[in-house]
Amino acid sequence: MHETLKEIKSKLRLYMNGMISQSMRDKGMDYKLNFGIEYPRIKEIAAEYEPNHDLAQALWKENIRECKIMAGLLQPVDSFYQDIAEIWIEDIHYPELAEYTVMNLFQHLPYASEVIFPWMADEREYFQVCGFLLTARLIMQGLQLDDRAEAEFFDQAFTGLESDSLQVRKAAATALRKYGTRSKNNWKKISRPLGLLCKSDKPDVCALADEIKNEIEYCLQSF
Repeated sequence: MHETLKEIKSKLRLYMNGMISQSMRDKGMDYKLNFGIEYPRIKEIAAEYEPNHDLAQALWKENIRECKIMAGLLQPVDSFYQDIAEIWIEDIHYPELAEYTVMNLFQHLPYASEVIFPWMADEREYFQVCGFLLTARLIMQGLQLDDRAEAEFFDQAFTGLESDSLQVRKAAATALRKYGTRSKNNWKKISRPLGLLCKSDKPDVCALADEIKNEIEYCLQSF
């Protein structure tokens, strides 16, 4: 395992982009190492290795941006239990890593639909972020919510839009966009509360609600 990690890090160094790495650091992405490698290249390197639980766990433990992204690509879903997923979320501090981990791993978990509500309701920032992003992904896959689940989703998402955390607001907005663009009936269900938020006395909330509203209406025009 040590030799495999060493080999992966050597490959990453070959594609290091100093300008992108510096730009990310300037934006607050404070990893121990950040090679500034674009996602398609990380995915290409990961494709050279078979999914492996121990390798993925070792990559995740490295405080290296590219290793953490690659961990989500190489982690088998059958050995990635909920308690491990939540340990990983505790170690997520940047929206980019949350997005890639949800896309590459979390959305494929057999228990994905069971954790979205506890995560959205969690007080910890990146549990909420991952909960909303995962909900968005599952909605895109055709997740059907019964009346009770739908009501809870609305409650969590509209509360999220008014969060003090910018990342939570953005993630909640993503989930609402995906829900609203699924059908005109879905849009009808959220248009009124969204319209109320468009009149919020909080400029950021008002602007975000208006942005969601305009995007959904634009997408539905093609239906």
